[in-house]
Amino acid sequence: MKKFLIGMLAAATIFFQTPVTFAYREVQIPEEVYKWIQSTPRGNYWFNFQVMSYKIRSDDTLDLNILEVPTICTYDNIQIDDVVQKRRWRGQSTRGYNNLIGRADYLEFNLSKETVRIVRRADLDHTFTELDSEDTSDEITLAELSDQEIAAKNYRKILKWARENNTWIIERSRGKLSKKDSKLKESDMPLFKLKWEVK
Repeated sequence: MKKFLIGMLAAATIFFQTPVTFAYREVQIPEEVYKWIQSTPRGNYWFNFQVMSYKIRSDDTLDLNILEVPTICTYDNIQIDDVVQKRRWRGQSTRGYNNLIGRADYLEFNLSKETVRIVRRADLDHTFTELDSEDTSDEITLAELSDQEIAAKNYRKILKWARENNTWIIERSRGKLSKKDSKLKESDMPLFKLKWEVK
């Protein structure tokens, strides 16, 4: 699955290209695959709406409590320098990091618990190939995020888009609804019952 996602990133980059220019190099973001979330002084945030889906259970039914969303953040030259310098300080390899353009975060929203977890984080080069990656397990409670945090704004926009396109996400997900879930009204699905305000 991980290789499939990276392969899709690379292929999409070749065929659908929209330039975003930084001081170091031109970064191509395929808008037919990614939705822009926001820009900050240090980077631009996007989520992959073509791959986002509900988690699939062992019986091939969709778990409407778990929404999986790949995201990317493209860096400016200052952030690129910062990442490279920190790797040097920690004694980590910087091979290929002369082509660093940003990172990919693989998010997992637990809608019933109202939490989000970065399951995996990967540094990306200009071809969207992974330079290095790490698995993580820290779970963040959405309600504990400050409204001013970059992450809070990102998560709200992702969940807002998911609500507006929930039927499409279900249809695009590789699994199917269980008999019980297929009888649910959309308003009764976990995505629509969040107490954390999605705006």
